[in-house]
Amino acid sequence: MIYWKKLTQEERKARIQKALDENVNFSKDASLGYPASKLDGKVFYDDAPFLKDAPTLQTYVANPNHIGCHTLGTSESAFKGTQKIEREVLEVLAVDVFKADQKSIDGYISPGGTEANIQAIWMYRNYFMYKENAKLDEIVILASEDTHYSIPKGANVLMLDLINIPVSFNNRQIDKTALEDIIIKAKDNGKKYFIIVSNMGTTMFGSVDNPDDYTDLLEKHQVVYKLHIDGAYGGFVYPFSNQKSSINFSNPKISSITIDAHKMLQSPYGTGIFLCRKGLIENVLTKEAQYVEGMDLTLCGSRSGANAVAVWMILFTYGPYGWFEKISVLQMRTQFLCNELDQLNIKYFREPFMNIVTIHSEFIPKEIAKKYDLVPDQHNDNNKWYKIVLMDHVEVDHLTTFINELKTVIHA
Repeated sequence: MIYWKKLTQEERKARIQKALDENVNFSKDASLGYPASKLDGKVFYDDAPFLKDAPTLQTYVANPNHIGCHTLGTSESAFKGTQKIEREVLEVLAVDVFKADQKSIDGYISPGGTEANIQAIWMYRNYFMYKENAKLDEIVILASEDTHYSIPKGANVLMLDLINIPVSFNNRQIDKTALEDIIIKAKDNGKKYFIIVSNMGTTMFGSVDNPDDYTDLLEKHQVVYKLHIDGAYGGFVYPFSNQKSSINFSNPKISSITIDAHKMLQSPYGTGIFLCRKGLIENVLTKEAQYVEGMDLTLCGSRSGANAVAVWMILFTYGPYGWFEKISVLQMRTQFLCNELDQLNIKYFREPFMNIVTIHSEFIPKEIAKKYDLVPDQHNDNNKWYKIVLMDHVEVDHLTTFINELKTVIHA
């Protein structure tokens, strides 16, 4: 590890306080030009005694605006302290988790994985239009049928065609024969530029696509493409549970990765993360944002700097080995559940390195699904699956109670 380490509570407090001291202080400074301030003091008390021991809450009250992208060019100097914190988070994730070269990645902490995925599609659409003189109807998105709904949402917003690739019902792997047929047909229909979204942990199944399935066929048929990894769910699991994985920036064909910190990392909602190789994000520059110091290269514009601090606090509280231990415990709990389901001859899908178990709906009575808040793949009578996500709060006692109830139903 180059950047990521475990820090003591005092070290974390001191680092965040230093960052806040480098920011504008709306309580003391005569800052007349910003359409911003700290949180309303009549509602959010900035002098509460407990805040001195709560760096993240201090930052929420101070209310730094991280508008723009802080890995490229200049940024709003009023918030330079917490912007450094964001850059530290991005470098830890890019280099120490996703094996990028140092200082080779741009990115930002977005309001969620949905925006981060749309940011990738927007960036590649513009790249093809600006660099390759592509027409809109010559660009197409390819993604599996298990891909997150943010991808069709992005296709709709950006007016791009999207083609879903069929997957096997039982192992959720891409049908490579169908994929090749789709590529050939797309070329015949005038598609020349392909945006590929490959999953690292789908929302419903936790399934992981093999990016080579896409790139091998695209290169066989000599088409231009850009490859994005949607690791919004799996980004804080898969690299730790499968340390031999090459789904990272060591693969030169991967150009961008999305991660969500508000899932496995348990940060506040609104902390998606977008990472991309240098030389790409400039394609989404909003030149009209001339009153913003630096360049606005993000979809959202203004965003909370406190979210960057929250992610930093979590990463540097655990350190890499503490996080690996946490994921290992969740993997063991997941395996415990799978062993129990095997004994009951209940059919399910589980990606070996993930902490989601998705059970065939025929084995789960609706009253049990409702009691334990199991999530269906469809909220209607056509539902075929229920998923269990082994998050930090799901302990073996919960799983044992669930299994015992299933046994009672089966025996009955």
